[in-house]
Amino acid sequence: MLANFLIGLREGLEASLIVGILIAFALKVNRRDLISRIWSGVGAAVIVSLGTGALIFYVLAESGEAVEPIIVGSLSVLAAGLLTWMIFWMAKTARNLKGSLEGSMQAGLSQGGIAIAVVAFTAVVREGVETAVFIWASMNSTGDGLPAMGMAFAGIGVAVILGWIIYRGLLRINLGTFFQWTSVILIVVAAGILAYGVHEFQEVGLLPAGAPVYDATAWLGKETLIGSLLYGLFSYRANPSLLELITWTLYLVPTLTIFVTTSRRAKNRRAAAAL
Repeated sequence: MLANFLIGLREGLEASLIVGILIAFALKVNRRDLISRIWSGVGAAVIVSLGTGALIFYVLAESGEAVEPIIVGSLSVLAAGLLTWMIFWMAKTARNLKGSLEGSMQAGLSQGGIAIAVVAFTAVVREGVETAVFIWASMNSTGDGLPAMGMAFAGIGVAVILGWIIYRGLLRINLGTFFQWTSVILIVVAAGILAYGVHEFQEVGLLPAGAPVYDATAWLGKETLIGSLLYGLFSYRANPSLLELITWTLYLVPTLTIFVTTSRRAKNRRAAAAL
């Protein structure tokens, strides 16, 4: 459940900051009439995002027992891939995000209100659809169901409030540090989701299963305090198969190493440029 809260917080704050940038640009060019268009695009993006989540649940509900693990496994692998892409995309484009959005808004001014709505829709729908897939994958891998969904919406709610407070200038936080640390945690979450996808493929015989490498359910199972925290935040399994453990390790170690290395290099370049 904690993973879903973090995903909702992270993605929700990204979307809130995007909306804040768009509205601030409209005010800067003295075009308050564009704000309603921006909110129209945001509203459409929210509807598409909710529809994506509903479609996933509908497809799984209608699929048979033989097909469901294949769909679940495929969506889990897709979610892990999207989560990884989002983390590295944000790390690369965060500094230029404001300029890119303002450039799109400037280009849309000459094309009318619909173009502005499209800019807002395009900017927010990516965050929303990703969030729907991420939340479903994390929810499914932990098996927490509706409580986990509630935590995800709680995270989104906190993100919206934070976004408004930041927009109003009432709070200043180091967003670079926030996104960097949440990225590290989400990489671990993605590793768990990917390993869970492998587990689903093993369930239907698409991948070899075998006996668990170890069984720590007695002290790290979902019923224990530490186990429930690890399971809820990182999709940790107390009795993984060898293939699950290999998948988790081969994803986590290089991905985390590349992210930390590139982040440090970017930080050093910014420090050198500031001299």
